[in-house]
Formats: sequence, C-alpha cells, structure tokens
Amino acid sequence: MVRFFIHRPIFASVIAIITALAGAVAMVVLPIAQFPNVVPPTVQIAATYNGADALTVASTVTMPIENQVNGAEGMIYISSNSTNLGNCNITATFEVGYDLNIAAVDVQ
Repeated sequence: MVRFFIHRPIFASVIAIITALAGAVAMVVLPIAQFPNVVPPTVQIAATYNGADALTVASTVTMPIENQVNGAEGMIYISSNSTNLGNCNITATFEVGYDLNIAAVDVQ
C-alpha cells in the first residue's frame, strides 16, 4: 500500500488536501465546548480585631459572621480561621456552577 502512494504522489497530495479541507470544515461546524467548572466557587471574608487573641476573635467576630452567613443559598460548607494577631479568615464554598457574583452578594 505504501508503494502505491509513493508511485502516485499527485494522488497522495489530493487525498491529503481533501483530508485537510474536511478537517477545516469540521473545525468550523462542530461546536467547541468550554472547559467545565470543576472547582467550586469560594467567597472569602477577612476581618481584624486589633489586640485580641484567637479565642476572643473567634467568639466576638468569627462566630457571629458564620451565624449570619450560614444557610446562604447554594452554599456547601464554611470554614474559618482565627489567629492570635487578631485576624479572622472565613471561606464560604458554594456549589459547582453557582454564580460567584450572586454568592458574593448572598454572603454580604
């Protein structure tokens, strides 16, 4: 079979051109899907309570914010971290495909 195409280079060229044209037409006609959302969107909240230790920050800042954010529509889970420097970081994770702008408004 290889010998057939080696002895007929014009025929091989025509086959190659037809294949390239078919690929170009298929590239334009076939839909190209975007990458799916696989990572759930997250909204982060940061707060500072200067001069407070981690226990004080957790009880006076973190827990009230968590109580208010808990139950937001589309939310999967919430995690938080309080430090001895008076910092508090809360991360609310939402369902895959949930609009991040709506999630931010819900958390706010």
